Amino acid sequence: MKKISRGITYIITVLLISFSIVFPCFGNSAEPPSILIIVPNAPDNLEVSIESEGSMYEARQIDKSIEKYYTFYSSEMQKSNNYKLIVKNADNSFEIKLDETMENYNNIFTLNLKTHALTKGKLVSRSVFLILTRLILTLVIEAIVFWVFRFKEKKSWLVFLVINLITQGVLNIWLNGFSPMGSYMVLSLIFGEVFVFLAEIMVFLALCNEHGRLRRVLYVLTANIMSLIVGGYLITILPI
Repeated sequence: MKKISRGITYIITVLLISFSIVFPCFGNSAEPPSILIIVPNAPDNLEVSIESEGSMYEARQIDKSIEKYYTFYSSEMQKSNNYKLIVKNADNSFEIKLDETMENYNNIFTLNLKTHALTKGKLVSRSVFLILTRLILTLVIEAIVFWVFRFKEKKSWLVFLVINLITQGVLNIWLNGFSPMGSYMVLSLIFGEVFVFLAEIMVFLALCNEHGRLRRVLYVLTANIMSLIVGGYLITILPI
């Protein structure tokens, strides 16, 4: 019992010290002010630019599997409230006036190529889909680990389902609040996983009586490391 407690304390201490060292190093390296256009299912030949005061600015493009980001950094453009978005591809071409005053640090818009509608912020339907996708994948991975550790009782699986729906749900909703272009998203994921780990340790030790305490602790540690690895990979290929 004392060895387990010391082991948990050691792991938590090392993680907290690591975060306290790493995060200040990146504290002054945030993404510069920008205008970000999210385009779902964007074709490869799509070109997005902004015209302002007679000057034309080309977007930086990032492909995120099911959508593309077109980014304009404010520091590279003249300050103006008269921005015009120009969208071109082989089959279509149209312009949209950006009536929104650029007051936020990062201005995010979602462009619908079919309707030519430009919506402020991220779509709710997009956020729900991405949160559910990451949540389901995490549950599948952690369920496999749970099975490998030979948890079979109905109560154990009920505890597993409830605590993971809460912790992973909150974690993914929190991550969804970041800008899609947010710097060091993986570090934010790691930071959030620390609190998930602490919550799950307490719940499994208190409510799950199947197997010994050491196995329960090792399960939580293994499952969260696996979900962290997979989550970090998903962040690099899927939108946030």
